[in-house]
Amino acid sequence: MARGQTRSARVRARVNHPIIDSDGHWIEYEPVALEYLERVGGPKLVQRYKQVSAPFGALARMPLAVRKEKRISQFPWWGVPARNTLDRATAMIPKLMHQRLGDMGMDFAVVYSTGGSLFAPFLRDEDVRKAACCAFNIFLADTFREFSDRLTPAAVIPMHTPAEAIAELEHVKELGLKVIMMASMIRRPVPEVARKAPEYLRYALWMDVLGLDSDYDYDPVWRKCVELGLAPTFHSSVQGYGLHSSLTNMVYNHIGHFGAAGEAVCKAMFLGGVTARFPQLRFAFLEGGVSWGCRLYADLIGHWRVRNVDALPHIDPKNLDAAMLTRLVSEYGSDALKRKFDANQIGMGDSAPENIDDFVHCNIRRPEDIRDRFVPNFFFGCEAEDPLIAWAFNTRVNPFGARLNAILGSDIGHWDVPDMEAIAAEAWEAVERGAMSEEDFRDFTFRNPIKLWTSMNPHFFDATAVEQEVARELARSFDGGTQGASLR
Repeated sequence: MARGQTRSARVRARVNHPIIDSDGHWIEYEPVALEYLERVGGPKLVQRYKQVSAPFGALARMPLAVRKEKRISQFPWWGVPARNTLDRATAMIPKLMHQRLGDMGMDFAVVYSTGGSLFAPFLRDEDVRKAACCAFNIFLADTFREFSDRLTPAAVIPMHTPAEAIAELEHVKELGLKVIMMASMIRRPVPEVARKAPEYLRYALWMDVLGLDSDYDYDPVWRKCVELGLAPTFHSSVQGYGLHSSLTNMVYNHIGHFGAAGEAVCKAMFLGGVTARFPQLRFAFLEGGVSWGCRLYADLIGHWRVRNVDALPHIDPKNLDAAMLTRLVSEYGSDALKRKFDANQIGMGDSAPENIDDFVHCNIRRPEDIRDRFVPNFFFGCEAEDPLIAWAFNTRVNPFGARLNAILGSDIGHWDVPDMEAIAAEAWEAVERGAMSEEDFRDFTFRNPIKLWTSMNPHFFDATAVEQEVARELARSFDGGTQGASLR
């Protein structure tokens, strides 16, 4: 089909603003990437990388009997385009993606990796992890440099320790990269098991959500992000863990896993007080949609209303009138209840932990403070066909009339996008069926991405194909409720 004639291109021609994709994917050709790793770490480190990187193919084909014995869940398989060879090539070749972006109805795209580059920050071998992130980020910078007017790649940041994260953040800035994907849900060993039965550590890992209960203080990392103008983004996964661990069914494991992982990290950032201490920070949680964000936002407000430190006396057992309760049992209780009842056995003792204020880090004095520390700081990547995007803009449902920051994340390059040229058209279908207004669509595809990427880096879109349109939007007065008077 000729350029400009796709359904998505017609949608783009109809709207009066650019369409920005904040989460596309490219499929890096790993033999080329490994050349960079060899330059950084030498051939021996490349061999170590091959040994510790996840062999998805072998895991997918593992016999069920072995899975049952070892409790190994079904890993993803057939995860990238195959039948549509043009789309597969587009995902592999940045020059072709750059050329076809208009056919997808989009003007600019942030592009994340798919294979080794995406998973490098999660490798447990420290030397391999650091070298791989460093090498792959150089590879990304070199590969996408000449296409920067329409494409920008996401660098990968290891997060096992704050020190290694800060080192790679500074390296990324030197490379001229402006988007980062941070490792999260870091799998760490349970200390007692590590001491007493290290051979069972695979079954005794806990997930570090970075913002709360971590063994490390990550505030220096968030401070460095603010200093360098880099917004943390996450592609967190819990496939294979908890209730996403079917032995036989990949779809069972996949549904909801990005949302569950994103919610865990987002909740930690909020309750750990990260957005209170760093109000400038903007976080993006990708591929999980926005519905979980709407629910979390409402749940935080609901919980604060009844569990803030000033409200807790209504459930403090010390405030129970034992004499009155005993009298009422005697008057209205069944014979069995009267015979057995003892007021001292109904939880009237003090079983509370030392700290009873779960919002102690957040500096919340009124429920509106939750809105002000949540809505401006968090962004939610939604795929074009997601029918629940409209929830983000439903001011009648979201507390305090909030509009959450849903952003378009096409996920091109992956199995769930059978036709790259349908992206903008699929997103526009929500407008056609009345679920979203044209103003909502503008926020989803243009204004919210601007807020995410320019709030911390005002020059993010300089020298890009959308520079002028972004500058005009930033110059306009913007009624953003809790966001302030402008997009920033």
